[in-house]
Amino acid sequence: MFLSVIINLTKLYCKMEKNKKIEVNNEKIDGKDNSDSINQENEEKLKNTQKNKVKTDYLKDLQRLQAEFENFMKRTELEKQEIIKYSNEKLIFKLLNVLDSFQLALKHNNNEGVKLIYSELITLLESEGLSKIKTNGNFDPKFHEALIQEEGEFDNKIILELQSGYMLKEKVIRPAKVKITRKIK
Repeated sequence: MFLSVIINLTKLYCKMEKNKKIEVNNEKIDGKDNSDSINQENEEKLKNTQKNKVKTDYLKDLQRLQAEFENFMKRTELEKQEIIKYSNEKLIFKLLNVLDSFQLALKHNNNEGVKLIYSELITLLESEGLSKIKTNGNFDPKFHEALIQEEGEFDNKIILELQSGYMLKEKVIRPAKVKITRKIK
């Protein structure tokens, strides 16, 4: 009986040792040291994480470059639209002198032919986006150029338009030249 207990304990101990060998498989397999295979696995894991980091970095760079390219395309499209919008600006600016000459001619001569040509020219320029700057009210340096100042009751009040000013769409191409009042303190 005692002997059978010892044999059973020995068998149990052997099973435990086998299980221990299986659990410690990373260290010993069939009596051989497995630390080299662990090192290889760790090196492979390290290489994989480095590869994943490089891939992630490349992906981030690619996404950043793609966003920069999209912004570049949007910016160039806006610039192109702006160029198209104001493509006639130089020609219209040169025609303003002709418009001034017509206005002067109409002040001194009441010819119906001149009136007709003037109205057609105004209609054509307005269809291209030209508009006259209003000179009634207060002086605004964004739209007006003060050539003469005179004492008066109010400060910065426009009292006379010396030359008409014009805008092409939202852009001032020639400010109105005006005479304004200055309040003396």
